[in-house]
Order: sequence, then C-alpha cells, then structure tokens
Amino acid sequence: MNKTPELYAAVLVREFPAQALLRLRSELHGHPCVVMEGDPPLQQVASLNVKARSLGIVHGMTKVEVDTFPSATALLRSQHEEASAKAVLLECAGCFSPRVEDRSEGGAFLCVLDIAGTEKLFGPPQTLARNLLTRIKALGVIACVAVSHNFHAAIALAQGLLPRAVKVIPAGEETSTLAPLPIAVLDLTENQAETLSLWGIFTLGQLSELPEKELIARMGQAGKHLRQLARGEMPHLFQPVEPVFSLDERIDLDSSVELLDALMFVVNVILEQLILRATARVLALASVTIRLTLDGGAAHSCTVRPAQPTNDRQLWLKLLHLELQAHPPRAAILSVVLEAEPGSTSKVQLGLFSPQLPEPARLDVTLARIRALVGGENVGRPVLKDTNQCDSVCIEPFSIPTTAPSEIISGPLRPAMRMLRPAEITFVTLQSQSPKTFVFRDRRYSVERAYGPWRISGDWWASTLWGCEQWDLVARARDGDVLCCCLVRDRMQDDWRLVGLYD
Repeated sequence: MNKTPELYAAVLVREFPAQALLRLRSELHGHPCVVMEGDPPLQQVASLNVKARSLGIVHGMTKVEVDTFPSATALLRSQHEEASAKAVLLECAGCFSPRVEDRSEGGAFLCVLDIAGTEKLFGPPQTLARNLLTRIKALGVIACVAVSHNFHAAIALAQGLLPRAVKVIPAGEETSTLAPLPIAVLDLTENQAETLSLWGIFTLGQLSELPEKELIARMGQAGKHLRQLARGEMPHLFQPVEPVFSLDERIDLDSSVELLDALMFVVNVILEQLILRATARVLALASVTIRLTLDGGAAHSCTVRPAQPTNDRQLWLKLLHLELQAHPPRAAILSVVLEAEPGSTSKVQLGLFSPQLPEPARLDVTLARIRALVGGENVGRPVLKDTNQCDSVCIEPFSIPTTAPSEIISGPLRPAMRMLRPAEITFVTLQSQSPKTFVFRDRRYSVERAYGPWRISGDWWASTLWGCEQWDLVARARDGDVLCCCLVRDRMQDDWRLVGLYD
C-alpha cells in the first residue's frame, strides 16, 4: 500500500493576549489597545494591536509610559479569556482535521493541522487554507496560514507571513521558499543567535548553504538541527491533542456593570460566538446558563431552556433578559460566563393541507413573560407523582417530546372522572361507618350505593404524614338528579372532601 504523503497547515495568531481580549469587545475594534501584565505599579505592556504599534507603543513599556498616549486603551491580561480563546481556535481547527498539534508558546497561538488526505472533503490545500482563515476571522481573530509537506517548514513560513496571508509551499521547494526568511523565525537560543550573527548569517538561505560537517564541528548536533530546519528537511513525530468540545465563553469586564441593558450588550456578543460555533457543527443551543461574578465575590446564575433547541439569537436575548429581570443580580457584575448545552436542530415537515403550527419562539417568550409574573415554579406542565396521595401533581418545565406518541390501545369504554381542583369540602352523615347523606353545592344527596372504603397512607417517615380513605358513591337528590362522585376522608384532619365527579 502506498503511504499518503505528509501535508501540514500551520495557523499562527500573533499578539494572542490582545486578540483574546478584543475578540469579545467589538466596541474596541479599530482603537489602539494594549494589554498590561504585572502588579501595579510595575505593569508592563505584554501585547498590543496594530493601531497601538502605529502610535509608537512597544512591548515592555510601563503604565506611566502608556499613559502618555491618551488615545490608547489599557486592558488587564486575562488568563481565563486566553484559555477560552485558545479552546475555541483548537475547536475550529478540529473541524478541518481530527489531528491537531498545539505549538503555542509565549504571546502567540500556533497550531498545526495534519491535512493529508482531506482534498476530497475540503478541496485543494489553497482552498482549505482560505476556508480555515475565513472561519477564524468569523471568530474575531486575525491569523495567517502556511501549508507545506514538512511540519517545521510550515511553522517557519507562518512565522514570516503577514496577517491574513495564505501561502502553500509546493512539494520539493521547501528550501528555496524558506531561503528569504530571517533566522529569527527559528527557535534560537541567545548563544546560537549571537554566533550566527557574528558569522554574518541572517537568513535561512544563508544558513542552509553552510557545509554540514563544518557546522556540526563548530555547533554540535544543534547545528545540524538548525540546518535541517532551514532547508525544510527536519522530520517530526506528530503529537495530536484532543480538545473537549464545550460551548462556553467568558469575559472579564473592564469595569463593573450595574445596568441590565449594558449587561445584555455583552451577552449579545457572547451569544453570537456560541451560535457561530454551534452552527459550524450543525447543532443548536438547547439551553444557556449565564454565570455572573458579582462585586464582593458573590455569584449569580440562571438557566434558560426553551421548548426546542434553536440558534435564534434574538430569542435567546429576550429569554435571558426576561429571566434576569425576574431574578436580578444583587450587586455590580465583574465577569460574565455563558455555558450552552448543544442539541440537534429540529425541523418539522408539515403535510400539504396541515394547519400552520404556532412558532415555538413565540411560545417560549410568552412562557417567560408568565414566569416573570407568577414565578417559574408555577409555569409548566402537570405531571403525576408516583404516589397514591390525592392531588399529587407537580409542575415540570414545558418541553416538546421528541419521540413518537405511543399507539392508542383500543378496549372497553370506561367512565371518565373530572377532578375538582381544589377539592370541595362537604358535610357527610354516616350510618354504620358508611356515608348515608352528604351536602354538595347547597344540595343534599342520599347515597344509594357506596363502594369502599379504600384506605391508604404514606410519608410515615416524615412530617408530611397523610392518611385517607376513598369512597365511590352513587347518590340521588330530592328532585331525582343522580350524582356519581368520589369522596375522600382525611383521617388526619377528620374532614370530608369531594374530589371528583364521574361522567
């Protein structure tokens, strides 16, 4: 069997700390921004964007020096947002190849994809690289992509590309393509960089032309390693990572937020990213949980789960807004985390003459507004509890079943009972421990037939102990009207209630 030739795509994101912070801060796009790291007053510039570099700001500047540029915005470095942005980029790369190796270090994000054999799925390498770059741009990140048949050649070429650039090295042309690049694209130690500078070696082409034996004699095996890197001939054992797919985004606010409208502006940006990531995997958002870190160290969280998974951003914003209005945070907000649970997209195929069903989104918004008025515990669908206690019904969140309804089993007709809620108190006269007469809705009935009693009890282990006996009665009023009913006696309170009427 012929072995598939190696083919790699390197993705490089420069100034990653700055891009990780600006990804979810659309209002700062186009403004000079710097990322400060360290404890005051020893903070220094760790990363910056192109606008800030054009003003003359460089790495290592102190906070006092940055303050001399009034148009520059200073942000504090956030390890949480960098970790979140890194996970998002690895997830994006995993959509194009199941084999991804993370090579990030310092202030840059770098990963390499093994794209050998993906031509039939994504097209030629140039097309795959363009689509990958477009997908990364949609995430709010600026990157460059280099493709080569050699792992290290792809990394070196990516180090020398401009942002938003894509370049593919044809097979066998690695040495000539890498020749114009400066030796700074290689991971050199200080001693190696100084030695090569004294020799007058400034490009990879000059390094690749050095004789191998003499280079080894002067620099050891490290010299041979550098020469192979410069010529694009260095072998590599691929070490893929397996990132866990999780739909969550986090943003640390630059200043505390107290107004709900300002919070929803931030949530809107995060939701857009979550929906974009879910759509890329042909998924929808089934539920969204918002977690807020409040001033003073307290936390606040709430979860919204519509009837059906959806990617309608306006619907999610409205549902979250109503939920936060009903349960507002009690202090100023310092950070926001959105966690989403993925679900399958649902499409309903109606018949040609079937009536149009109401939109699930309108139902979700209506239920959210009702919950804001009467409380979430009072809105949902009734579900019977697994007990014989009367009125043993609880409220569960409304959901649309995904399985087909069970077939109706035909059988003999049975009488239906209409439950009275709440059960109505009645006055009963006993004869030989059996109901003889009772009063229901200001009318007196005489019992003609009585079936029972059926005595049941429960919760003997708790303070909610209950016990009752049930009677099924056929009674007749003075005017001849017949009433078939169910009477229950509460043995703990010693009172009678009429709980249902048989049709």
